[in-house]
Amino acid sequence: MTRRPRIAITLGDPCGIGPELLLRSLPAINRWAEVVVVGARAGADLLDDGKAPLRWRWDAGGRELRTAPASAPGGEGRCAWIDPTPEISADQLRLGTGSAASGRCAVEAVRAGAALAQSGQADALVTLPLAKAAAHLAGYPIPGHTEFLQSLCGSPISRMAFVSPRLSVVLHTVHQSLRSVVEGLSADQVAQTLCFAADRFMGLTGKSGLKVALCALNPHAGEGGAFGHEEAVLDQAILAAREAFRGYDGTAASAPFAKVPSPFGLGPAPEGWSIFSGASGTAPGGLLEAPRFYGPLPSDTLFQRAARGEFDLVVALYHDQGLIPIKVLEPDRAVNLTLGLPYIRTSPDHGTAFDLAGLWRADAANFMEAAALAVRLAGRAKGQPWRASAGGASE
Repeated sequence: MTRRPRIAITLGDPCGIGPELLLRSLPAINRWAEVVVVGARAGADLLDDGKAPLRWRWDAGGRELRTAPASAPGGEGRCAWIDPTPEISADQLRLGTGSAASGRCAVEAVRAGAALAQSGQADALVTLPLAKAAAHLAGYPIPGHTEFLQSLCGSPISRMAFVSPRLSVVLHTVHQSLRSVVEGLSADQVAQTLCFAADRFMGLTGKSGLKVALCALNPHAGEGGAFGHEEAVLDQAILAAREAFRGYDGTAASAPFAKVPSPFGLGPAPEGWSIFSGASGTAPGGLLEAPRFYGPLPSDTLFQRAARGEFDLVVALYHDQGLIPIKVLEPDRAVNLTLGLPYIRTSPDHGTAFDLAGLWRADAANFMEAAALAVRLAGRAKGQPWRASAGGASE
């Protein structure tokens, strides 16, 4: 009998919307996978004011949580629970306000959840949002999940990616000023992002001849130098990326980042498999062709072209350049996926939303997509027929 996947979910900042998203979604996620939650029990206790639209209880001395079936549509939800910060109780936290205490809870949960995924005790990691400011108050000077997870596993490189049914984007830079992006623009570094993005998505999708497009920096791609000369640097990056794959023969050993651990091996995907339901899979057999690189292309038209299927993947140079279009096109279905880890990590593409915490108005759709994608990717990585769909399509 095929076993069920096991996913670890970190609770994020216990004073944000993460705990209520988890409690609402647990019965549905249980249909796909076994769940272990890593985070402060205080996050659930803060919500236990008698006004919640569902009820839950602690079992096994606080090591398990169950939602009450009478109040939770879809039946009872259940999960194992690990609290890495049991010394922090609800009376030390304030719902809707990040603090040093909530930041410590969130970061230590990520540390423990990552250990579960890296050791193989969980098939994938799903992270609910943390607040960087709260993490900094707690003494953790981390830029975000992506960089922290990279440091925990010792990977030499990581990149933030967003995947959705219509558009997939990899960011060259993430949390830094726009001025620093321009001042630090380097052909070698952009070529590295292009190659790494192509390498990881080939393993992820099993797709041959992946079409990767690079965003320009200036309007109209500089229009021949009329609006800036940075595109000359990007031209060099495209050439360098093509050269890096010149010796690629379709085998893992010949890929530019073969030595960076990945949950996915290079090779065609199983027949009928795809990241999102309703998309065409790739039949097994044969070797993968080298990716094809295009650009730099004006970003005001590139994302529309990619959404129509002209390109498989877009590399954006900075945070908002990539995140604005994907959040406009796919506000519910776009999922954050970390490239460069030896395990699968997904996350919803929103933040802690402290202003909504405790109101039970936060939409869990994007979190459900992140959990469903984690299950599917875990099945792809482990050769298991694990399926999950949060978007209404059948799988």
